[in-house]
Formats: sequence, structure tokens, C-alpha cells
Amino acid sequence: MSDREYRTVKSSQTVLKELMVPSYANFGGKVHGGVILSLMDKIAYTCAASHVKGYCVTASVDSVNFLNPVEVGELLTLSASVNYVGNSSLEIGIKVISEDFRLGIVKHTNTSYFTMVAMDEESRKPVPVPGLILEDEREIKRFIEGKIRKQLKSEHRSEMKKIRGNLDLIREINALDGENCRLYQS
Repeated sequence: MSDREYRTVKSSQTVLKELMVPSYANFGGKVHGGVILSLMDKIAYTCAASHVKGYCVTASVDSVNFLNPVEVGELLTLSASVNYVGNSSLEIGIKVISEDFRLGIVKHTNTSYFTMVAMDEESRKPVPVPGLILEDEREIKRFIEGKIRKQLKSEHRSEMKKIRGNLDLIREINALDGENCRLYQS
């Protein structure tokens, strides 16, 4: 894109609703977390591909914390929007709400951030993404927070690489005292 295109956040916002059926249950009788993760990946792709008007892949998922269990019979509503765009990547913010119709209970179950990368379908190489038109304070705040998350992830990767390269194994083994592990003795 020599003349970069820009699109609004609203133009690709996506909502997905799905009834939680018995086949989604885990051994504890709740909806299996993997089912919810799959739906989150599906809506992240739909939102990103809608913004890009092309093919995207999931590059990473920030932490997924299950705040409340989801019960069979509840309606799950996933909302996704583009928070931040880089050159070929997009951060998609996803909020998941479950609703029990019978009891009138609505619960926030998850919030997560998926990083998607726009790809050329033939070469499978990253391609530039359209910029983002920020229309209100909330969108500006989300964009800035996405930029900060991207910076922090990069710093964390660098720091972990440095730690792995300089790991003093003997010192770290001695620091395991009090941890919930036992070293195997042959």
C-alpha cells in the first residue's frame, strides 16, 4: 500500500453469539475452556480479516483468564474490535459475556488480546494493513494501550532471551528451596 488506506474501528467490529450446548461441557459440567478459546480465535480472525479485507493468521494470544465459569444453556456473546495496528499486525480486543436467561444473570467471563498478522495468500508473507481512524477518546485510549502492550511484549521477549543466555543453573537450583518441586536423585 503506497497510499495507505485507513478504516474506522466500527467498520470491522464483530459480534458473535452462540448458545452453549451439552456437547461443549467438560468433565466438571461447565463449558470447556477450549470451546471458548476456539470461538475467540474465530472472532479475532473475522474482525482482523474484515479490517484488512484479506487473509490473516493468529500470531499470539495474550493471557486468557477465565473470570467466571460458563454453564451449558447460557448464551455466550463475544465482541471484538481492532485496538491497534502496526505495519502488518493488528491487535484485536475481545470481550466475552455469558448470559443465563432463566435467572437473568449476565457475567463477564473473559477479556483477551489476539495479535493477528495480515498475509498474502499466495506467498504467505506478511503484508501491510490499513491504518486505523480513531474517532473517540475510547478508541484513542485502546490504540495507545495496544501500542504499550506491543512494546512490553517486545521488552519481555528480550529480557527472557537475556536471562536464558546468562542463567546460572547452580544458583537457580539452590533458589528452588521452598518451591513445590523435588529434584530427581538417581
